Amino acid sequence: MSFEMWAEKYRPKTLNDIVNQKDIVERLKSFVKSRNVPHCIFAGPPGTGKTTAALCLSRDLYGVGYREHIMELNASDERGIDVVRETVKTFARVRSIGEIPFKIMILDESDNMTADAQQALRRTMERFTETCRFVLIANYSGKIIEPIQSRCAPFRFAFLPREEHDRYLKHIAESENMKLLRDGLDAIFEVCGGDLRRAINTLQAAASLNKPVDAKIIYSITGRASPADVQKMIEIAMKGDFLGARKQLRDMIQKYGVAGSDIIRQIHTEIFRADIPEEWKIKLVDVVGEIDYRLVEGADEEVQLSALLARLVEAGYELKKPN
Repeated sequence: MSFEMWAEKYRPKTLNDIVNQKDIVERLKSFVKSRNVPHCIFAGPPGTGKTTAALCLSRDLYGVGYREHIMELNASDERGIDVVRETVKTFARVRSIGEIPFKIMILDESDNMTADAQQALRRTMERFTETCRFVLIANYSGKIIEPIQSRCAPFRFAFLPREEHDRYLKHIAESENMKLLRDGLDAIFEVCGGDLRRAINTLQAAASLNKPVDAKIIYSITGRASPADVQKMIEIAMKGDFLGARKQLRDMIQKYGVAGSDIIRQIHTEIFRADIPEEWKIKLVDVVGEIDYRLVEGADEEVQLSALLARLVEAGYELKKPN
């Protein structure tokens, strides 16, 4: 039995193995071919392959012993000006031993660095270009100061399309001799929305139960309500049965242990799928936004969710009225 995390076990080793992101991979391969890498910013949502791409680029460039030529820092842990002045500068100023004269510094979560640290980093990038190239990884490139952005080649990573997402998970399921059912695959995409790392971790958690992985298992381990249950609650409310809808809501909270903010997001999604006129979708989404804001501000979950159900009941009465 393997105790390895699947997200690490199935992490691509070379640029050829990276899932999707074809344009980015082609550009990175051209850097490897020319044996020259500019400063780069890898920006995009979590679980889209940013850190993996940086490591694959390093492995393809330096070979098996690539770890000797790179340094990884997570700027969420160490993001102050002292780290840039000491750790980063010390690494950047020393020339690499080997055919390629520069090393690579990978700064993960660099959008969390303080403004002072970014200013210090800008100067370090200027002074030590000969001996070190920087790969900055960020969820939001807009949080990185303009002078650094202008010195870097930008790479925008996007969420994986459904086909690629499903193909990769099926490959993992086959490799691990587990049964992944179609509705389980749909549920994973519904919950993870293209974040492949989260999808793989969810699959591993589901596999630990030693059962065929279906939607019910996925929703129970991720603490999300089944979309069918949320849809049923909305339908009951819009038919005018407020107490029935409230019971359904309480049953979902007890059954799945789901948080109020998560149910709000799921109601938001299901409203767009509901068979109601578009003008009413607009009105209801506006109400959902208001309730979500109140929850974020610290209002009571049960009171606010009951208020939302009451508004759905009212909408149902309005829709039944003859024009």
